[in-house]
Amino acid sequence: MIDHLGLQCADAAAAAAFYERVFAPCGVREMMRYDTPHGPVIGLAGPAGQPQLWTSPLEGPGSRPVHLALAAPSRDAVDAVFAAAREAGAEILHEPRVWPEYHPGYYGVFFRDLDGNNVEAVHHGFPQG
Repeated sequence: MIDHLGLQCADAAAAAAFYERVFAPCGVREMMRYDTPHGPVIGLAGPAGQPQLWTSPLEGPGSRPVHLALAAPSRDAVDAVFAAAREAGAEILHEPRVWPEYHPGYYGVFFRDLDGNNVEAVHHGFPQG
């Protein structure tokens, strides 16, 4: 169900180093890092090697929405989540599309939940057919 979780941190690099150190016995390690004008976005992975815990800079003062991504079984399911979120009146952050900067075949939609969190439905793979 949960594909990955993103936490906004006062110091994303320090937070990632903390999680890496504390959860080293579980095989947690830094797998990806993207530099942004506000600081790094760091993906931590367990033994499977897929980044599932992300640390990033704060979105703004006093605001720390969580980023929660749920796995979708297909691109059609991502599109259906988009339609349901739009129908429910959710703020759409990014309509469904391919995100090649993450990896080939990454297809996701991003929107805000009722509490302002950044929620995503993501499918890792290429269209069937």
